[in-house]
Amino acid sequence: MTKVYIMSSCPDCHLVKAKLSGNPDFQLIDIGEHVRNLKEFLHLRDSSPAFNPIKASGAIGIPCFLTEEGRISFDPEEFLTEDFPTGAACSLDGKGC
Repeated sequence: MTKVYIMSSCPDCHLVKAKLSGNPDFQLIDIGEHVRNLKEFLHLRDSSPAFNPIKASGAIGIPCFLTEEGRISFDPEEFLTEDFPTGAACSLDGKGC
């Protein structure tokens, strides 16, 4: 099962949640829903070099897909069967989440 870290107030995450909700191949984890979820995501973000370019750009790194094999991806199109229209940016500079 692929873990998907999202946050309900993130426009891109909202679309991912709508597309993947109820799919047994994905576990949606809303990092804003409980501090335990946030801590789990922050541990991943702080310990994985995959986040280095994300952090350098000032983004959060959500939606974040963590496969069973431990591979991290930030590309929803890799996991969705149809085109993924990106939502409005939620970062301070307007360039993504």
